Amino acid sequence: MPKKGRIHPTAQVSKDVRLSEGAEIGPYCIVGKGVKIGRNTRLISHVVIENTEIGDNCTIYPFTVIGLPPQDLKYKGEKTSVRIGNNNIIREYTTIHRASVGGDGVTEIGDNNFLMAYVHIAHDCKIGSSTIMANATTLAGHVEVEDFVVIGGLVAIHQFTRIGAYAMVGGFSGVVQDIPPYTTASGNRAKLYGLNTVGLKRNGFKDSTIKELKQAYRILFRSKLTLKEAIDMVRREVKQSEEVKHLIEFIEKNKRGICR
Repeated sequence: MPKKGRIHPTAQVSKDVRLSEGAEIGPYCIVGKGVKIGRNTRLISHVVIENTEIGDNCTIYPFTVIGLPPQDLKYKGEKTSVRIGNNNIIREYTTIHRASVGGDGVTEIGDNNFLMAYVHIAHDCKIGSSTIMANATTLAGHVEVEDFVVIGGLVAIHQFTRIGAYAMVGGFSGVVQDIPPYTTASGNRAKLYGLNTVGLKRNGFKDSTIKELKQAYRILFRSKLTLKEAIDMVRREVKQSEEVKHLIEFIEKNKRGICR
């Protein structure tokens, strides 16, 4: 595919790079093999990228590194990649590593995400859409983050941990177990602190839905029931909206345990 965008004369760009209309590679960028850049996406300057597909209308700030080999001793040069969607803002010094072995071969980021400075997304992570990760958020390998999640600054998330949709994780937290959807969590070895009511209201959730989620939360996390007993009670006593179903299904699929 011919290069249709603009390339600054100081940039080093591999011959096989596919550059869509309106895309821009700024000064001193190094764009290696296996890169596709979508329409109107800008690499401002000093960005290093290889083995990555980036969608449309993304802005990538200086000293970001995307698609380099994972920090995984099992990795022996296998062909893996990074896939990034549309309308993402990726700020300075962010690092996003391509996948290692043991997954599907792709580190993946959705649409409309805001990654602030010094964010690290390790190999095989799966990030949804419309998330916000504040400065120095650090994700280990195979972490999954669902849509509309907000993660505070200086948060470390253990490998294979999941963060559910519309959850909020407070700054300076250490997350070693799954954070259920719609909740807030914080602390060194993070604990739950209730439903993310403010976030749910800001995202247009109905009062009736929030009430149902609160009822489910009380049963799941504030009763003295076992988790299995609590899930059974939620199914019996709480209206099974799509949100309540998602909360239950997320908990039932956990492998590392649920933050409670």
